Amino acid sequence: MPTKMTQSSLELLDDTDPSGMRVAILEEPYKIRLARAKIPKPGEEEVLVKIKYVGICGSDVEAYRGTRAPEFISLPTRLGHEVAGVIEEVGKNVMGLKKGDKVCLRYAWGAFAEYMCCKPFNIKVLPPKFHLLDISLIEILPGVIHTAELAKINPSKNVLIMGQGVSGLVLTQVISLYSPKNLVVTDLFDKKLHLAKKYGATHTYKLANSKEQTMDYLGKEFPEGFDIVIPCLLEGDGVADAIECVAQNGIIVLYGCIGICNTPLDFFKVHRKRTAIISTEPRRDIDMRRYFEEGVQLVREGLVNTKEMITHILPLSEIQKAFTLREKHQEEVIHVIIDCER
Repeated sequence: MPTKMTQSSLELLDDTDPSGMRVAILEEPYKIRLARAKIPKPGEEEVLVKIKYVGICGSDVEAYRGTRAPEFISLPTRLGHEVAGVIEEVGKNVMGLKKGDKVCLRYAWGAFAEYMCCKPFNIKVLPPKFHLLDISLIEILPGVIHTAELAKINPSKNVLIMGQGVSGLVLTQVISLYSPKNLVVTDLFDKKLHLAKKYGATHTYKLANSKEQTMDYLGKEFPEGFDIVIPCLLEGDGVADAIECVAQNGIIVLYGCIGICNTPLDFFKVHRKRTAIISTEPRRDIDMRRYFEEGVQLVREGLVNTKEMITHILPLSEIQKAFTLREKHQEEVIHVIIDCER
């Protein structure tokens, strides 16, 4: 876990108190409500951010379902970490940041709220020309870029990305820049596969349902499997499927599969194939910062699109509706954004 993960504490008010700010509280699986809290005051080493947009990430969905125990909090809790906002106030010992800066946050949880405090480490200032709606997804780019680096991709490698949800579509854009021999992607829906093709996928395969064995679809064209397999799915069962897809001496990079795995894992097959299984989050804070900068540069130069996959924008007042929408596999739902000013 990164050393600077943060979730600022809040002083809750009575729900009828008109002062303060709104904040979303996950009380139990599938039940999230709005509460009132005092607007936090930044400490001398902190920054107060006025939050505009927050994306609903797969990790939020897993916590909402109750199928993934949060790493550092217990219910009731606050979710949200794909943040776009504006600095409202800066602690007296903070240098380099100023009121009015457009920012993206990372490792800052509890962002389904109108304001939050965090450390400068959690902040990345974005160019003034960036529209705030395009910023929140930049939060996932450090992990995406690190995944690509761990995979050691070159033009002789066949790469498989399993799943083309929000993160999968961003992964496809970044992985294509590493010039793999073939970049193969799978998903349940045509809309996502169409975007993946546009973003650089050389082959797209539509699966009938999430229980399908991927090699039943890909085995004829890629009988030896794939040098690099990147499961980008919520369900932990994707790990077992990835083991079936990886080639001899191949690599599985676990970007996704954060949910519970109900399928037995064949570790003998892992040994027999000489498979390397690698987790993705940068281990050193300095690397995360470097990947953060690289991610901003990719978006700034038009190489990664963070806006095209946004399908729904709902107000904070409808956060229960937003999670209900995002939680289901649907053709027309890719990225759901919460507008924390509404």
